[in-house]
Amino acid sequence: MFVHGALLVASGHGIKGEPPYPQWIDLIKVSFSTFLIALSMAVAPTISVKNPVAVTRVRRRVLPLMMGLSLAAPVGLALPQRSALAAPQVPASAGLAAQSFVAAAVAKSGPAVVTLETQRTVRTAHGSGLPNGLLMDPFFQRFFGLQGSAAPRARVERGQGSGVIFDGQGLVLTNAHVVENTDRVMVGLPDGRRVSGQVVGQDSVTDLAVVKLQGGGLWPTAPLGDSDRLRVGDWAIAVGNPFGLENTVTLGIVSNLNRNVSQLGIQGKRLDLIQTDAAINPGNSGGPLLNSAGEVVGINTLVRSGPGAGLGFAIPINRAKTIALQLVNQGRASHPMVGIGLSTIPASMPGGTVPPGAVVRSVMPGGPGALAGLQVNDVIVSVGGQAVRNPAEVVTAIDRSGVGQPLILSVRRQGRQLPVTVRPVEMRALKMP
Repeated sequence: MFVHGALLVASGHGIKGEPPYPQWIDLIKVSFSTFLIALSMAVAPTISVKNPVAVTRVRRRVLPLMMGLSLAAPVGLALPQRSALAAPQVPASAGLAAQSFVAAAVAKSGPAVVTLETQRTVRTAHGSGLPNGLLMDPFFQRFFGLQGSAAPRARVERGQGSGVIFDGQGLVLTNAHVVENTDRVMVGLPDGRRVSGQVVGQDSVTDLAVVKLQGGGLWPTAPLGDSDRLRVGDWAIAVGNPFGLENTVTLGIVSNLNRNVSQLGIQGKRLDLIQTDAAINPGNSGGPLLNSAGEVVGINTLVRSGPGAGLGFAIPINRAKTIALQLVNQGRASHPMVGIGLSTIPASMPGGTVPPGAVVRSVMPGGPGALAGLQVNDVIVSVGGQAVRNPAEVVTAIDRSGVGQPLILSVRRQGRQLPVTVRPVEMRALKMP
């Protein structure tokens, strides 16, 4: 009878003697349970993440409720899984805006970046392969019967470089090696104009030159920044015309600062350079190195080839501005000199650390150094109150002092430290033996 009664209840007919059990009550329970579960799942994802502890407490309260409702339901429900905390959506435009500083920087200075096409005449001997001085010697000509056969022959060499207009009067800053010994300079602007250029002045010591655009009109200019504010790791944008490919832009960082040219094996120059990994190729010489704001912070000048390829170097714009002003006003640049030869201090033992300073190895008779009392084996440890670590820093400090201006050197001599006051003279006035 019990089994039969159970079957009757399951079939909805009830047990004998008891009122019938209506099926609509079960349907109401199922519907209400389903509604509560769906409501709890819909509310859970909207919980704020500002208070993680509160979220954890809410989860602990909601989860037993959901489990209880699931157990109370006579029918199992399969619910889709949803994350309780939705990940924030980053607008697609945000990434693009973060990358557009390069385009904005180039738009600010790019119109002032020009191409310089140069032409120079080179005279060579007529196919002899012998030095011109020997061929022009009258005895040599008579002995070998070369009269008239050694007449020099001219050939034209063409080159190309970059530059940047830094003044509204059409003044272009570029490298000296781009325009050196040129007979003709043509300048191409990004807007399609082509005008002739005149070399105002050039300085081989710093590898800088100024070219004046010929003709009237409005010239675009690039804003000049402050290279003294550069930091290692700052963005660096090189703009120029490598291999004749106009308006080429490459991006990198400032790899290091104050790289003296002597570290690169280059002699006869007075430069502390900006090192960058922004690609600088032949034809980029004279073009600007920009910061992230589009300001010119350097003039591209060197690229390392062979071992160490990929290293580029630029002249700091603060140094370039000083030289450019002299070239415009005087047609040449001034370089102070004291007439001494320097070397690094030898380490006390093999493999040891080189002490800071510079040793005086030679003193030119009658030069400013000799007149001030500098002696061989003196050790210069500071110039103008600034400590120096090596000969390159001594030369840089002297170069910034100015011709004829008194300059105090702190010198270590035989265990004593004493001040020596020198007055640098123009480099051209001295000739080291």
